[in-house]
Amino acid sequence: MKRGFCDDIERLTVDNENFRHVIYTGQHLQLVLMTLQPGEEIGEEVHEDRDQFFRVEEGQGSVDIDGRENPVMDDFAVIVPAGARHNVRNTGTEPLRLYTIYGPPEHKDKIVQRTKEDAEARHHKEEWDGATTE
Repeated sequence: MKRGFCDDIERLTVDNENFRHVIYTGQHLQLVLMTLQPGEEIGEEVHEDRDQFFRVEEGQGSVDIDGRENPVMDDFAVIVPAGARHNVRNTGTEPLRLYTIYGPPEHKDKIVQRTKEDAEARHHKEEWDGATTE
């Protein structure tokens, strides 16, 4: 029997201190917590085969999609369609705390990358391998 995921996503997101923390991986979706420090960004990327949803819980930033800057703050949601070049940047003075949902998954299940440098060093080793949380 599968349990799925059910928890207080706002609390989990606000309490997250890691750059990236994969908390649940299904066959078709993945839930990931992220925290960007002031001035930090994910870096431009394109996911040709997956859509991505972002929800900001705390902070100020921008989600840039195909050259268009989209300012975001608490309670904003953004969808980046597959094939769009995008970047998430913290433009504020406090951490930018958000969660993202990939469809299909992007990272190995349960990965924790404490810093952006950690994530960049391990990225190709930690791409999704088909394993799910349950």
